[in-house]
Amino acid sequence: MSKFYLTRALWLKIHLYLALIGGFFFALIGLTGSLSVYRAELDTWLNPQLTIGHPQAAYLSLDKLVAAVKAAHPERHGSWTLEMPQSPDAMLTAWFEKPQETYFDYYAPLMVSVNPYTGEVVDSRFWGQTLMTWLLDVHTQLRLDKFGWQLVGVLGGLLMLSVLSGLYLWWPIAGRWRQAFAVRQHLGVVRLLMDLHRWLGLLSAVALLILAFTGMQLSYPQLLESLTGAKDMGHGNNGKPVLSTARPNNRPVRLEEAEFIARGPFPRATLRRVTTPTGEDGTYRINVRQTGEINQKHPFTMIWIDRWSGHIKTVRDPSLFSGGEKFMTWMWPLHTGEALGAGGRLVWFLAGLCPAFFYVSGLWHWLHRRGIVADRPVCWDWLRLLGVRSLALGRRAWREAVLYLQAGLKRALPLAQSLWLKWRRWLGTLR
Repeated sequence: MSKFYLTRALWLKIHLYLALIGGFFFALIGLTGSLSVYRAELDTWLNPQLTIGHPQAAYLSLDKLVAAVKAAHPERHGSWTLEMPQSPDAMLTAWFEKPQETYFDYYAPLMVSVNPYTGEVVDSRFWGQTLMTWLLDVHTQLRLDKFGWQLVGVLGGLLMLSVLSGLYLWWPIAGRWRQAFAVRQHLGVVRLLMDLHRWLGLLSAVALLILAFTGMQLSYPQLLESLTGAKDMGHGNNGKPVLSTARPNNRPVRLEEAEFIARGPFPRATLRRVTTPTGEDGTYRINVRQTGEINQKHPFTMIWIDRWSGHIKTVRDPSLFSGGEKFMTWMWPLHTGEALGAGGRLVWFLAGLCPAFFYVSGLWHWLHRRGIVADRPVCWDWLRLLGVRSLALGRRAWREAVLYLQAGLKRALPLAQSLWLKWRRWLGTLR
């Protein structure tokens, strides 16, 4: 046997064992990742009270919004982070990182939804106790806390190896390109599934490689940081704490004033987040987004303001980043799809569904090869039957709806006529 066939047999085993060991987790992480692409939209759909029906002209001041949050949660002492809405009908979210109820959980902050126009606290929820945050926890750490976070990073590396080995196995032997792109329906269900397996694998390979690579980096940011010379560039990493050096006084800087001061270096930037100080030596952290920053929700432009003197303590400006640091800023928005716009998010959503199909089709093929599952002819009759039945049901529902509407109108018209006559008689008595 030639060296080529030996190498191909080795990669086939690697691809098989990766699928058997990690295929279920690839599918689970992919499905939850697809849903997480539209996490904000789905959360609002599941919780309609979080949509503002009548947006007003301007938000309340930041100080009034913080006061409203603290009034709703007077027992919580410490720093609050206000995340500004990204649309006129969206709520402001106030984050409290370590609430007493979930203090020993790996990550379970309190999320307070506030109407930015009125200061009304609409809802208070803990991360991991809502459907969408629970699904995101499954996606990021399989609900296994720190160990799960690291495991997902390892699975990301294995997924990259699985995709690359699949591409190698797809490459046609002796230039058989027609066979490589064939979709054969007449050779049975197993063959059709494997043809679709190859086609979808080819179409989704680039997207899955990007998602796996960025996901692995989010679990192990220090790997890329060491290669690029960047520091403190992981998602949610704000660097070392910046402390106040001014003497405490009876006139601390208000949050609205701190935000105004922070706009000095970046007058055209958009406010994204503000964080209140912790303790007497704490500082305000103002997070704004400059034009051109790839990060939409979590931009890297930050300004720290001394709460006692109002001086700018330090600034983080992405326009001054090194090449390695700029590369690191792409990891989170590229993984979530926000860097790619609406079309890119849809591609990411579809790509996340593919590992589940690969797992099912590959497992079906493996079970067939072992004689556990029998093959059968491809039959599309059930689809045609389903279509005919759906059409018949639709026609029947339409006829019943029309008849119901007609019957309702027959009853409603005499009643409306009677009420109209009584109304006219009553008006006549007034005259």
